[in-house]
Amino acid sequence: MKELVCLSIFVILSALFAIAMIIAGFICGYRKNSFVKSSTYECGIKSVGSARIKFDIKYFNYAIMFLIFDIETIFLYPFAVFMNSLGLFAIVEAFIFVGILLLGLYFAINKKMLRWI
Repeated sequence: MKELVCLSIFVILSALFAIAMIIAGFICGYRKNSFVKSSTYECGIKSVGSARIKFDIKYFNYAIMFLIFDIETIFLYPFAVFMNSLGLFAIVEAFIFVGILLLGLYFAINKKMLRWI
């Protein structure tokens, strides 16, 4: 019961602190609107050209490949931590998972998705 009281006091004080910071921001904030303040970029440099820039699809392909192998690392981390206690079945499953991802990498290389030129 003591832990629940401490937790509820902590949550209430945290919420009150967050609300106080939001109110302080509104009270102390600078409210004068101007053309420069409402422009797209407020850094002092005048914008040139359109904000819509065409990106090549190769950047998207690299981003997708990075995400795939990044998520692979996240999924394989528990296997590395508990390798001794999982048994042979889990190790075989991890190798099948890596094999499927390597097959996808082979497909991407074969389709020349990772070439810059």
